[in-house]
Amino acid sequence: MTKVRAKKHLGQHFLRDLEVARRIAASLPLDGQTSVLEIGPGTGVLTQFLLQNPQIDLTAIELDRESVEYLHENYPQLKVIEGDFLKIDLKKLFSDKFCIIGNLPYNISSQIFFKMLDNKESIPCLVGMIQKEVAERMAAKAGNKTYGILSVLMQAYYSIDYLFTVHEHVFDPPPKVKSAVIRLTRNDVKKIDCNEQLFKTVVKTAFNQRRKQMRNSLKPLLEKDNPIFTDPVFDLRPEQLDVAAFVDLTNKIEKVLPSKE
Repeated sequence: MTKVRAKKHLGQHFLRDLEVARRIAASLPLDGQTSVLEIGPGTGVLTQFLLQNPQIDLTAIELDRESVEYLHENYPQLKVIEGDFLKIDLKKLFSDKFCIIGNLPYNISSQIFFKMLDNKESIPCLVGMIQKEVAERMAAKAGNKTYGILSVLMQAYYSIDYLFTVHEHVFDPPPKVKSAVIRLTRNDVKKIDCNEQLFKTVVKTAFNQRRKQMRNSLKPLLEKDNPIFTDPVFDLRPEQLDVAAFVDLTNKIEKVLPSKE
């Protein structure tokens, strides 16, 4: 029988609490038969509950060779892909929409969410366990000190629900931080009403100096004497702008950017 050791370089902390795993599996919104991708199943603690649901067509992706062998031995009916979620071509893996679930590796959780954004038309929902601090940041509203880049970019396209907190002692080895389970559900926004690439740039540039007023944090994008800086929005700090305000700001900035022609 394959023995799976948690590996620090992969950010592995194996969930041991079956009730927590059951709650995570039950948090996935299903509408009939649903394709689901589990990221990092490890020893299959969450996997077993997903396999029990006849509505779920489950595929798992796992980078750790020991875990892959363990899953093949213990869950022979499971479709397992040995590979890196960040490198896999999701469009080749799924021809239609699919949901994501998992105890996500904390060291790459933000990268997972950014890849999810790149494939947002194919991913209507995600249920994931992540570091509590990251979960709070993603769900934070404008005006909150934890509100940031991930909050704005994800909330532009997804409704975010902080479901419940998970304590350290239910993992092996225990992480040094608390965890949380969140649910992301695709909203009705097909496309935001501005240049999407510039929107990302404006948001990231603004929060790179989050303590400064917008006129200072956005200087890398605009000349310091640009007349646009007289707009009252530039008196604010980035955490004070909600998604709609950032969309509006992006449109204003695009009008005064130098032409590339």
